[in-house]
Amino acid sequence: MPRQQPAASRPVRRRSYDQFCASARALDSVGDRWTLLIVRELLAGPRRYTDLHADLPGVSTDVLASRLKDMEQGGLAVRRKLPPPAAASVYELTERGHGLLPVLAALAEWGAPALTERRPTDAVRAHWFALPLLRALTGLTREGVLEVRLGEGEFHVRTGRGAAVGSEGEPYGFGPAPRPDARITLDAELCLELQRGDVTLAEAVKDGRIEVAGDGPLAAELRGE
Repeated sequence: MPRQQPAASRPVRRRSYDQFCASARALDSVGDRWTLLIVRELLAGPRRYTDLHADLPGVSTDVLASRLKDMEQGGLAVRRKLPPPAAASVYELTERGHGLLPVLAALAEWGAPALTERRPTDAVRAHWFALPLLRALTGLTREGVLEVRLGEGEFHVRTGRGAAVGSEGEPYGFGPAPRPDARITLDAELCLELQRGDVTLAEAVKDGRIEVAGDGPLAAELRGE
């Protein structure tokens, strides 16, 4: 009877559709449940395992660990240790992983009509509204860090070329927390309206549904000055 290969040295077997098709290959990498939502969380920048678990309510520790390992093996994410005094391990997206931003933005746009009412079982985090808001911010030409305040909390986005999603509180993706170049205050429902194209950013500012704070060029552009 042949000896069984030790578990540690067995090759990793990944599920595959075994179809010579770009869509099928993409789903081989990101089609498992939770994978794209982990990407959503990592778009903000490096996150600790505990941060990811806290912002993905409903995922088990085993599933999260498994998906992160698959993402590392698939070249979507890497794990690294932060230098002292942090001394913590974090996960972050690779360039290929960041390439999923427009995919997630398109999915958010497609799924927006389904967000009619918040169910009693629905969790919510402020930074989940960053993707819906990005569409309305793409027309801004001034580069900077924009702080977005909702009733659910706050997050940051980078405007201008290379627009990116930030996170609640400290904008991990932008290095040490900088002072925002401008700040806007609105509600989650308006974020969805902006994504659906029911109202423009300029109209919402003019109608007072978006409060703009700041004195720099980015704040001026947001006010239409």
